[in-house]
Amino acid sequence: MGHPVPDIARSRADTDRRQFWIGGTWRAPLAGPSGPHTLVADPTGREAVGRVPEGTPEDVSAAVGAAREAFPAWSAADVATRRALLAAVAAGIRERETDFAAVISAEMGAPFDNALHVQTRLAADVFHSYAELLIDHEWEERLGASQVVREPVGVVAAITPWNYPLYLIAAKAAAALAAGCTIVLKPSCDAPLNAFMLAEVVAGACLAVGVPGGILNLVTGPGTVVGEALASHPDVDAVSFTGSTAAGRSVAAAAAGTVKRVGLELGGKSARVILADEPDGTTVGNLDQAVRAALADAFYNTGQTCTACTRVLLPDAVYDEAVAHAAEEAGRWELGDPAVPGDHIGPLATARQFASVLAHIEQGLAEGARLVTGGKAPQDRIPEGLGEGHWVLPTVFADVTNDMVVAREEIFGPVVSLMRYRDEEEAVRIANDSIYGLAGAVWCADTHRAEQLARQIRAGLVTVNNGEFNVLAPTGGYKQSGVGRELGVHGLHEYLETKTIQW
Repeated sequence: MGHPVPDIARSRADTDRRQFWIGGTWRAPLAGPSGPHTLVADPTGREAVGRVPEGTPEDVSAAVGAAREAFPAWSAADVATRRALLAAVAAGIRERETDFAAVISAEMGAPFDNALHVQTRLAADVFHSYAELLIDHEWEERLGASQVVREPVGVVAAITPWNYPLYLIAAKAAAALAAGCTIVLKPSCDAPLNAFMLAEVVAGACLAVGVPGGILNLVTGPGTVVGEALASHPDVDAVSFTGSTAAGRSVAAAAAGTVKRVGLELGGKSARVILADEPDGTTVGNLDQAVRAALADAFYNTGQTCTACTRVLLPDAVYDEAVAHAAEEAGRWELGDPAVPGDHIGPLATARQFASVLAHIEQGLAEGARLVTGGKAPQDRIPEGLGEGHWVLPTVFADVTNDMVVAREEIFGPVVSLMRYRDEEEAVRIANDSIYGLAGAVWCADTHRAEQLARQIRAGLVTVNNGEFNVLAPTGGYKQSGVGRELGVHGLHEYLETKTIQW
């Protein structure tokens, strides 16, 4: 292996994985147990967290074949059976939530509280939400002499990233299973271990409910090999991908040859508009609170959230005061060992992302943005003994204009750009001046004005003030942020075909 795989003391999870989950059994890769594998790095700089096998197109075909074989029985399962399966998976995640959180924390660097409360419990909530949604979902409707029937699309390839690994698997797998589809899952090689644990949970649920274990299959490996083989496979009926816009283009191109359905949840460069209390733009009475909320959104999960609003638009009259608030607030955030619970942020998840974030910070300086605070973490800010990790301080740029790279490109790290606007019309123009349209936010004491401006932002999810995330409401992007929606009934429909029977 090159490096030993240490035990994760706070977890009972197996992190040395040498088999895939295919057709209801653990199977060695076709290349054999000693074939190629990927080390799962620890972003804090400790030794490798674990290892997973690297699949081949032949392994993909075996998994797709198992999913195809399980499809007739699962697609014919009644609603009660599907609900029981989804509820059992939700319960299984909750029963092992500490193990899940420990592994996610170790493999992608989320602080333990984040990994438990959001990364893990939110995934369980998604499975539970689909069990509840099926209670009264209408599968057919009568339109005159026609009967409109919704049926499962078939075998689904789910390709997921590392930033919220378990939750983003749940958003795809729960909806697809609720629809009656079967799945081949390819998680990110940077954070794959939680997916193996989920396969164990699903296996137990399948056994308890009495359905084929092949409804979920798991193959790991590089996206250029396993992901491309899945997207182009003729027996895969739909692909659901979450990741960068560049990678999404590749997935869509690979899928085009067989004209399969493609769902894409891609990058974002979302804007948060802080409105003045009055339309004249002179006063924001709760400016400190507004800035605090903006930075909390942008720095959470070390800024590795696709919907994070990293462009913060501020009225010109309060701009300098807001910059001062941001400098003070950013300095409050501490770097900390992700294994330890607490209110801190962890390292960036990968060496590649670490290098990219630092390069973007240098680009911002070169373009004339003013670095208010942050940058690469000095040694005295790094948790003791973790100096080899991927540490970046919460970073605030001021005097950013929308033509700068730091305002155009998704940085995916704890970096915020503070921008001026003169009036609400200009704020909307700046917010929408992006190839992306994944999310947005509006902050205003007048909720009616906030809502009116939210309606003008071209994005799939817009948060007003401290609006809470809702697993029943759809998420997804406009423009180059993606195609399709996830969560709730809208997410379910992504995995259904519509048939008309007419007399």
